[in-house]
Amino acid sequence: MQKRTLDQMAVRGRRVLVRVDFNVPIADGAIGDDTRIRAALPTIRAILAGGGKAILTSHLGRPKGVANPAFTLRPAADRLRELLEAPVHFVEHTGGPVDPAHRRAVDALGDGEAIVLENTRFHPGETKNDPALATELASFADLYVNDAFGTCHRAHASTEGVARQVAETGMGFLLAREIAYLSRLLDKPAKPYVAALGGAKVSDKIGVIENLLDRVDALLVGGAMSYTFLKALGRQTGASRVEEDRLGDARTLYRKADGKIRLPIDHVTAPAFDNEAPRQIVSGAIPEGEMGLDIGPETVATYAQAIREARTIVWNGPMGVFEMPNFARGTLAMAEALDEATRRGGLTIVGGGDSVAAVSQAGYAERISHVSTGGGAMLEFLEGKTLPGVAALQDA
Repeated sequence: MQKRTLDQMAVRGRRVLVRVDFNVPIADGAIGDDTRIRAALPTIRAILAGGGKAILTSHLGRPKGVANPAFTLRPAADRLRELLEAPVHFVEHTGGPVDPAHRRAVDALGDGEAIVLENTRFHPGETKNDPALATELASFADLYVNDAFGTCHRAHASTEGVARQVAETGMGFLLAREIAYLSRLLDKPAKPYVAALGGAKVSDKIGVIENLLDRVDALLVGGAMSYTFLKALGRQTGASRVEEDRLGDARTLYRKADGKIRLPIDHVTAPAFDNEAPRQIVSGAIPEGEMGLDIGPETVATYAQAIREARTIVWNGPMGVFEMPNFARGTLAMAEALDEATRRGGLTIVGGGDSVAAVSQAGYAERISHVSTGGGAMLEFLEGKTLPGVAALQDA
């Protein structure tokens, strides 16, 4: 992962094609959360300050290869203009990325100016990593910089394909920061090392668990995936969500972990998947008709203590149904424990939508060592998989 970075590239007077991640929530033309746009600012500002021409490309949503106004990047370009307090041009989709209108717009860019191209997924060749589309994108660039960690696990035309066709390539500051922090979770992490994994599915985390087992001292499991483990061990899980086809995998992982996997010892349950459903605290077996929707207070206490005492902590996935306030306590408690662990000098890393939302909602996002911008990419990195969007870049 020793790749060239933007600060090792001469940008003055040159066209820098930057793959950013502006895949932000937009409703009625208004951006709900501009975190990903803000995360790209250091790279964009460095290019503009260095006298380069920043040509920004990103996807938004899943328009399935057709130009759909509901997925336009214009609001993102408008927000970027406000954040930069500088001119940011925008190019409408007119068929292909290189047509006379696009070419004129890029050619008209002055040094220190930026332009946002329309949604890459308006092109059917984007997700297919079409060489023709990659060639068209590369024709804009003297340099190519990838700063979209959240898409690096996908070999798409704007992430992997184009990097093969530009003479000079490298990582933006956001991507370099992600790789540097996540590498510390795999390469001689400080002990004690604790991983907290939640979410709905064991199947999403099998590879991560297998790759971390020899590295961590404890692996705290929460969320619906914990009920698959508990049922695999013969425990009663009531009406809780269970991946029946993964019981064998869960049983094998638990035995292989040799005591490192910790499971909830009590639960917040309800008879329905409803924030207003009557709640109760259940220790041990979950009665028929009740479903576990959050970890219970004893589990919260033991998990939080393990996190506070650790020197390295990684967290991905909620401990309960975080979107329902009455079942969010376990997840918010993990955020509080990570804040305390950070203040004690621990390395704390959080990734995944609900986990990131929890530390943000609790006001700790700026105090955690690193909040990752890519849930799926983070998981694949922790599995030990090669990320195509990074591998395609030039070595330092």
